[in-house]
Amino acid sequence: MRFASYVSGGAVTWGEEVDGLLFDLGPSGKNLAPSLKDVIAKGISFDSLDRAGAPTVSVDEVEFLPVIVDPGKIICIGVNYRTHQEETGKQAPTVPTVFTRFADSQMGHQQAAVRPISTTQFDYEGELALVIGQPAHHVAEEDAWNAIAGYAPYNDFSVRDWQRASTQWTPGKNFPSTGAFGPYFTPATDIEDVTALHLETRVNGEIRQSAPVADLVFTIPQLIAHVTGFTPLSPGDVIVTGTPGGVGLFMNPPALLSDGDIVEVDITGLGLLSNRVVQA
Repeated sequence: MRFASYVSGGAVTWGEEVDGLLFDLGPSGKNLAPSLKDVIAKGISFDSLDRAGAPTVSVDEVEFLPVIVDPGKIICIGVNYRTHQEETGKQAPTVPTVFTRFADSQMGHQQAAVRPISTTQFDYEGELALVIGQPAHHVAEEDAWNAIAGYAPYNDFSVRDWQRASTQWTPGKNFPSTGAFGPYFTPATDIEDVTALHLETRVNGEIRQSAPVADLVFTIPQLIAHVTGFTPLSPGDVIVTGTPGGVGLFMNPPALLSDGDIVEVDITGLGLLSNRVVQA
């Protein structure tokens, strides 16, 4: 099963994707819940959702939105693949590197990734995102998997000169339309072993990043335990788990993004997220 948030006929809704069709389960369709986030917050089993009789639309005829349109918190993890750690020259961290992204910086699949006029260093970061499924505070590692509702591809587009101007990364991670999220949300119950998934990022068809999720420096349970150790998370909140080596900034020579570039993040079993870079 996989689900999307989208706009169809001018209406914001959500639904289940099956063979290229979206079954509208949201306000403009069967109205099973106002949003995908509400399904998660109410603890509704995705297996119980009945798409019979729901109006359908082709995936080619909708405007995709971020999987979770309005997460209360987006917690991002930096330098969390060994290959990325090596290319940056950073020492192995003893705790996860954490920064935040704002919900209004996000966009959906096939929406423009907007390269700000104030940068010459616009970069990509293909990542796996997880969505929290229940209130989570001080979660132990052994209980962490129970806190996850599901997964989706993410592209943490980065404005490197703003990011690297100080020790705080927040400015370079929060320009409008730089956090691509989607196209689909896959329930955790449908993924037998998330560490077996493989992440690949391509720019204009050229493979730039390729790594198994198993290469994370800090595992998903470790990330959830760490993050919920300092902040409570709510259903619909998002943790973006880090990017592998191969980002444009550290290629020789650097291969940063330009107007018209197409960036794809492809995670086995979760779908392909694609965005075209557009100069602001």
